Amino acid sequence: MGRRIACLHTAESNIHHFDRAADGLSLDLRHWVRADLLRAAEAAGTLTPDLVAATAEALLDLAGEADFVLLTCSTLGPIADHLDATVPIRRADRALAEEAVAKAALKAGGRVAILYTLPTTAQATGALFREVANGTGVSVDLSLVIGAWDAFKAGDQQHYAALIAEAADRAFTDGATAVALAQASMAPAADLCRKGRAIASPKVSLAMAAS
Repeated sequence: MGRRIACLHTAESNIHHFDRAADGLSLDLRHWVRADLLRAAEAAGTLTPDLVAATAEALLDLAGEADFVLLTCSTLGPIADHLDATVPIRRADRALAEEAVAKAALKAGGRVAILYTLPTTAQATGALFREVANGTGVSVDLSLVIGAWDAFKAGDQQHYAALIAEAADRAFTDGATAVALAQASMAPAADLCRKGRAIASPKVSLAMAAS
């Protein structure tokens, strides 16, 4: 077995995306799902003190039995940035931001188009990408994929991915140097893009965890 990676998800469907992304990596991948945390964030519209405490507790519990802890929910992502544990605790979308900005920085005037589907992730995602892009000369644009989250909640994964891929193709056509899919649930859309290859968090975050 390889490095023990504990993934904290807020959607059970993300387990498949991370298992698929782990192919070829020497990792012992383990999954925990806390959908209640995302429901609480959606209901409150912000990261309340109780939500921060509950998420931190879950992450620190996982740190006791893993070599690396990965928080895969972008809405809750900022909570992982401020935890001190005996093993690394990281947010999956930080690896996403670093990969997308690095790709865009290879071109003068590079621009990252960041797509998201869940409104509660906008603030955390925007702040993260701006932080990573600061001083690089890369500009970042954040766009909501209208109607996609309704499809996700209805269980229509095919329509969800199709809407995201269409938005990604529009971003590439409009001149984006890199397109980042802000939420792990959006990963399948990367395979449907025709104008370029969008970057999704499962693969890049697991590569980070494996290094």
